[in-house]
Amino acid sequence: MTFSPEPLAALLEALDNEGYAFTTVTPATHQRVLDRRRGEAAADLRDVFGWSMEFGRETLPGDLFGLLEEGGALERRGERYRSLIRVASLSGRLFAHSAFPTDEGDSVFFGPDTYRFARFIEAAAQDMDAPRHLVDLGAGAGPGGISAAGLLEPEAITLVDINPKALCLAEANALAAGLEVETVTGSLADVSGEIDLVIANPPFIADPEGRDYRDGGEMLGAGLSLDWARQSLERLAEGGTMLLYTGSPIVQGEDRLLAALAELAEEREASLRYEELDPDIFGEELGGGAYAAAGVERIAAIGAVLRRT
Repeated sequence: MTFSPEPLAALLEALDNEGYAFTTVTPATHQRVLDRRRGEAAADLRDVFGWSMEFGRETLPGDLFGLLEEGGALERRGERYRSLIRVASLSGRLFAHSAFPTDEGDSVFFGPDTYRFARFIEAAAQDMDAPRHLVDLGAGAGPGGISAAGLLEPEAITLVDINPKALCLAEANALAAGLEVETVTGSLADVSGEIDLVIANPPFIADPEGRDYRDGGEMLGAGLSLDWARQSLERLAEGGTMLLYTGSPIVQGEDRLLAALAELAEEREASLRYEELDPDIFGEELGGGAYAAAGVERIAAIGAVLRRT
């Protein structure tokens, strides 16, 4: 499915004018809410664009139906319809992302981790000067890069992801926010020019299904985070910074990602500031698979600031 950014940006602006707001929750909470309303049709905009419920055409006021259809995000289900995107509120802006459930391999995730990521960026930005070139690595729908751009006002913004669907939604979200961005399908190696700031919220789950938006690879899901930190320190200009939000599996009280990042920072002559932002996230993942086999006690949300000195 290919989305069209311009109509979706107009849809976001129309929803904003309607006073729409929605906080995106965990999949488990989302499903519990839907279970309570099984068989019901959507009653309002939050049901349509927040809870991903089926709706009748009359539920959408004004041009919303046409914009959703023109944006390639409308699915017909018998006599009802369903939006292929959800819309979340974050820091006074609206962001389009994948409808619930996010089962497809190219789903564009937005949830509680996104809110933690944005708070981490906001706190870190208080001690930073405006960068010339900001890169959001693994941008997804672009909430990190767009939020950081609103705080730091960089001269150039690049959103990078391997998922073309994600970048379509990121472009729509940027247009709705009034930002001019460059989107790059690929990796940091595909970004041209000098980079002053990299922000990243990489996948960090040891996902048995290997889904791109969840699977963090080796080190019980922390391997991709370490790899992106290494790539960023290789590309950053002198004095440049990486803001890394991710998850770290804690085994017998040991944070192995912290140890690996500290070693990397020493090798690259960089400074490291590391903070545990939430001690226990994604606890439902610990019941089996690689986590149970390794004796993982918890997964911690962490924020790391790496700076080339």
